Amino acid sequence: MGSLTSIYVFACVFLSILWNNIQPTVENKITANYSGHLLTEVPKNIPVHTHILDLSHNSISEITNFRFTSLSDLQVLNLSHNLITELDFSAFMFNQDLEYLDLSHNNIWTAYCQLLARLRHLDLSFNKFTVLPICQEFGIMFHLEYLGLSAMMIRRSDFRYVAHLQLDTVFLTLEDFSLYEPLSLTALNTRSLHIVFATNQNFNFSLLYDGMSTSEKLKIVNLRYTLSHKDFPSPSLELQKKIKATDLMLDTVDLEWTVILQIFLLVWDSSVEHLTVRNLIFRGPVVELTEYKHVPLLRSLEQLLSLGSSMKALTLERVRNKLYYFNQEILYRQFSEMNIDSLTIHDACMPHMLCPKKPSSFQYINFSRNALTDELFQNCDTLANLKLLILHRNKFESLSKVSLMTSRMKSLRYLDMSSNLLRNSRAEGRCQWADSLAELDLSSNQLTEAVFECLPANINKVDLQNNQIASVPKGITELHSLQELNLASNRLADLPGCRAFTGLEILNIERNLILTPSADFFETCPSVKELQAGQNPFKCSCELQDFLRLERQSGGKLSGWPEAYVCKYPEDLSGMQLKDFHLTELACNTTLLLVTALLLTLVLVAVVAFPCIYLDVPWYVRMLWQWTQTKRRAWHDCPEERETALQFHAFISYSERDSLWVKNELIPNLEKGEGCIQLCQHERNFIPGKSIVENIINCIEKSYKSIFVLSPNFVQSEWCHYELYFAHHRLFSENSNSLILILLEPIPSYVIPARYHKLKALMAKRTYLEWPKERSKHALFWANLRAAVNIKLPTSFETDEEQSDVTSTSSITQRLIK
Repeated sequence: MGSLTSIYVFACVFLSILWNNIQPTVENKITANYSGHLLTEVPKNIPVHTHILDLSHNSISEITNFRFTSLSDLQVLNLSHNLITELDFSAFMFNQDLEYLDLSHNNIWTAYCQLLARLRHLDLSFNKFTVLPICQEFGIMFHLEYLGLSAMMIRRSDFRYVAHLQLDTVFLTLEDFSLYEPLSLTALNTRSLHIVFATNQNFNFSLLYDGMSTSEKLKIVNLRYTLSHKDFPSPSLELQKKIKATDLMLDTVDLEWTVILQIFLLVWDSSVEHLTVRNLIFRGPVVELTEYKHVPLLRSLEQLLSLGSSMKALTLERVRNKLYYFNQEILYRQFSEMNIDSLTIHDACMPHMLCPKKPSSFQYINFSRNALTDELFQNCDTLANLKLLILHRNKFESLSKVSLMTSRMKSLRYLDMSSNLLRNSRAEGRCQWADSLAELDLSSNQLTEAVFECLPANINKVDLQNNQIASVPKGITELHSLQELNLASNRLADLPGCRAFTGLEILNIERNLILTPSADFFETCPSVKELQAGQNPFKCSCELQDFLRLERQSGGKLSGWPEAYVCKYPEDLSGMQLKDFHLTELACNTTLLLVTALLLTLVLVAVVAFPCIYLDVPWYVRMLWQWTQTKRRAWHDCPEERETALQFHAFISYSERDSLWVKNELIPNLEKGEGCIQLCQHERNFIPGKSIVENIINCIEKSYKSIFVLSPNFVQSEWCHYELYFAHHRLFSENSNSLILILLEPIPSYVIPARYHKLKALMAKRTYLEWPKERSKHALFWANLRAAVNIKLPTSFETDEEQSDVTSTSSITQRLIK
């Protein structure tokens, strides 16, 4: 069971590796990538339809004859950086479509040849061959374009098999080199020749001379010569006439200055148009440089420079010297007087350069990564042909002095002053730029908003990114020709207007401090076609809504939308793209919000005022308050009355205008009849000293029923309304059926005021007794009314009735006339 599990795990791992290493390319070609897999031999299970096979950076030491037999579709094979020692080309005899074969960086010392007819690229460089591994079969590889070789010696006969081939590139690595037969390289027919010489040996300059006579493009790496310049082998005049190289690159050069001068003399007087020297170290004894015998050489060079040559461009990159003393002015003079179009001295720690003595042919100068200062080319009238000047990463400080430097460069179109120490202040005076200057790079300096007062009037493109600009001042000189302005990585808090830049088409204001960009930007800048405003700390709020609408109306003018436009504030929205941020119109329109709030307030006031006015709500609130206060006083002042006992059969509520009927009909018929009914009437039962409201509440609560005599007079009485309210409140608070309505006279609905809505509700929902006009029905009316109020009262209150009558009669009537 364990072995089965192991096999299953191994199969899964193998399939995973196979899936990751074998994948179709964009051209539907299958690629098998085994690079860096610590392989010691060629894998056996390579898919048979593989087109591209990468076996580089492994430990493969042997190539068997049958490992590639099944790969009939193989076109590209990379076996570089392995440990192969012997090479038999017959291992690829069945790979008829093979076009690219890389066996560089191995330990191959011998090779057995086989025709590979379709091969275009063969690289055998950086191996251990003693002689060049050029087989006779190479001579019929007519598709061959790139040939990489390595050897310890080169003989003239080594190239006899490939001399007739039209090669594009020949790459030679000459490690542990011991022998070169002169003129051997001239047998080659190649457009480009690249030679990497041994790093620890003196260079054989015959390789340089023959290489220049062999190819159009020559690159040589590792030119080191420690012998005296007196032993330096100068080329023959006959050889100089055969030079056909136009592009020469020398990389990693360590020579005496006098040797460099002799090489330069050779190149200057040849067909070379572009000379590039990288990683140059020049040295030499101090004594020799101070001797007079050196002077004739320098003077001959100066004379040669004045005559001109085929050279158009000289490039020196990363120059260092080991001289403790030399006359820098002489050196600078040689460069400044060169009759060429392009001069580049990059990363050379150069502190100064002289102005040419006579009108110069320079059109392009690149002095980047040096130590140049504001004194460069001041009052220089001889650079009238200069079009491009690059002074990136130097030590310039004054922008006004830079402008004066360019004022006499009548043809200058482009100036790069980036990554310097430039500052500008109004105290420096007016800037004077070349009228022809169209593009200016002032990025990565220490400039503030004062720089806008020192820009060329006819400038088309200005790069001011990574400075200390906080705003674009108003009232600056108008730059009508300005089309592109880069203000990225500054301290701007808003989008600048275009009052001074009427022709602006492209504006970059990324990585500033803009929270809410102005929404009227495109209105003030109608000519802008592209706005780059991303990567700012946007505050997603109502103010940003207008800018979002601006984006929708801009027609795609916002570059980088929406990825570069992300909320920074508030924190809960940080990281949200602006396109996903939305707020309602009501939340952001202050006027609309105030109008809406005002309308809602008016509606609320109207809704509240209507019932208050129509139903007299304040009156009911006041009555409720009085009832509550009365109950509270009764609770605190008369604890013995907290549990109220019934003292009357009924409380009578009526209008004073109906008092005759009450006194002559109602009271006599109820009290004089059977059952000894006790009625509560305000004239005899209200207690002096208490308020009318308290007396009403006490009488209602001490009565079994409340009789309301309804008539048109009743609805006109305020106190009747009180009594009805308190009785109705008892009806609901005690859940009792204590109301008796007597309709003395019909009441038209229009007579009842709106605030008597309870009376309307009671008359609509409850049965009431109607006083009959026929006398014959009076007996039945009284019988029904007596039956409704008849109840046995507690004995103590019945015995005290006479005393109560005396007290009530003697009291002053406290109830107001209804």
